Amino acid sequence: MSKGFNFKYKAPKTVAEIGCNHKGDFEIAKELIDLAKECKADYAKFQKRNNKELLSKDQYEAPHPNPANSYGETYGAHREYLELTVEQHAELKKYCEQIGIGYATSVWDVTSAREIISLQPDYIKVPSACNNYYELLKVLRDEYQGGVHISFGMTTHHEEEEIVSFFEQTDQAKDRLVIYDCTSGYPVPFEDICMLEINRIYENFGHRVAEIGFSGHHLGIAVDIAAYTLGGRWIERHFTKDRTWKGTDHAASLEPTGLKKLVRDLHAAYKSLTYKPTEILPIEEVQRKKLKFRN
Repeated sequence: MSKGFNFKYKAPKTVAEIGCNHKGDFEIAKELIDLAKECKADYAKFQKRNNKELLSKDQYEAPHPNPANSYGETYGAHREYLELTVEQHAELKKYCEQIGIGYATSVWDVTSAREIISLQPDYIKVPSACNNYYELLKVLRDEYQGGVHISFGMTTHHEEEEIVSFFEQTDQAKDRLVIYDCTSGYPVPFEDICMLEINRIYENFGHRVAEIGFSGHHLGIAVDIAAYTLGGRWIERHFTKDRTWKGTDHAASLEPTGLKKLVRDLHAAYKSLTYKPTEILPIEEVQRKKLKFRN
């Protein structure tokens, strides 16, 4: 983490980013919540889009750029197929509460933001693609009281500053804003993760926002442990039941075995990240008496 930054580790928060990996099937969405809970994730997170608001007519009616992953004849039809209604989101939130896991959602447009605000989740996420959509940010800042989480993928340093300053205008960055280090790619090769960006984010914003997170689109789980060690408390990973399922996000997602190991290893790292309270720990005393060289 940043040189000289006075940092105190907190227990990690793991987010299973289900997104649209439910394939438009409400029952699969619930099953993925169950699996995320079994893996001991803290949150199951979805996505909400109003596609006709978000997409131009040409974008809506264009073919999917990767037909093998499409659920409709056009990109708009594909996106509509994968979309859950606000009533279904309300049911998913209720289900999360029943089984004891947090519910959250990313929103891509103003209509979706207001729909999800009506459900009052703990936090609402803004994906990297929308973090410069200030009409959306204003709704989340001014019409919602929960946490606002924002990814910094494909974002310039100047744009990062503008985002944080926007929330500082109403004195809400320090208490409500969580910003995520992120590289936007699916999947991201290790050399493009650029993990030390977390240090830079801490230097610039660690004293100005509530917390820092890491949103990963890479393979495996080793990098996430590094992100947490550098200070990324919120660790968000795409999550699926089967990485071979049809769709663009599955290949960069963790399956249940991977997510379970990630949660385990994050909490192991949390327990380990301390200083020795004494020069010789009690566990070392017996070994010291038995093994230590004596002059």
